[in-house]
Amino acid sequence: MIFKTAKINAFRTWGLLLTMIGMGLMVLGTAGIVFWGQAGKVMAAIGLVIGLISMMGSLGVYFWAGMLSTSVKSIECPECHKPTKMLGKTDRCMFCRTILTTDIEQANITDDELEEHQMLQEAQGAPQSAPHHN
Repeated sequence: MIFKTAKINAFRTWGLLLTMIGMGLMVLGTAGIVFWGQAGKVMAAIGLVIGLISMMGSLGVYFWAGMLSTSVKSIECPECHKPTKMLGKTDRCMFCRTILTTDIEQANITDDELEEHQMLQEAQGAPQSAPHHN
């Protein structure tokens, strides 16, 4: 896990990234008219179309994150005591980034062990039980 954040926040980050890329392509495409005149119109058309596709992708990601956000359970974080939304069995607090889980088998493992376990699962392709601490 490169970015340690809640799953819903990660979806929203991808939506924001698509928005910024789309707007940047539209601005750069339009700037082609200023720099190259008539020849820049082709660049402007390409930039506007690809930017529009990126913006539509952003709209889809934000819509998906919104639908997920309305259907997930809201719990209180044991660390910061703020209400946070949890997707799946394991997620992070949206505020303090504490690992939260509803799976008893994963309740006592550390962040590094969870990441190692998930990488091992992906490599083998078969579900396994999580490591335990006594």
